[in-house]
Amino acid sequence: MSCTLYCHCAHAQVVPADTKRAVLEALAASAGTFEAVGDLCEMSARRDKALARIAAEPGLRIVACHRRAVAWLMHAAGTTLPDSVPVLNMREQKPAEIIAALADLTPQGNPS
Repeated sequence: MSCTLYCHCAHAQVVPADTKRAVLEALAASAGTFEAVGDLCEMSARRDKALARIAAEPGLRIVACHRRAVAWLMHAAGTTLPDSVPVLNMREQKPAEIIAALADLTPQGNPS
């Protein structure tokens, strides 16, 4: 079983609103399991314990921003982002590309 973590990047306003909307709508319409959070940066700043739980999810994949940023946010919150976790970047990837990649990801894999 896999889970997708979706970050809405609510505070930074660096991800286009249309991208966030399209990706979130696709996740909601899918049969997959996902968890939407308001802002990973805020969770990291609060050292939210939920990040450790999320990072340990089998088959986790993340839709947020740059992989290096997500890894450092996890680190700042006291947990580690496993190298095997794919991170899709809404700042640089088009919604269709992200949605297609989510469909192609295997539970513990990377995009095909």
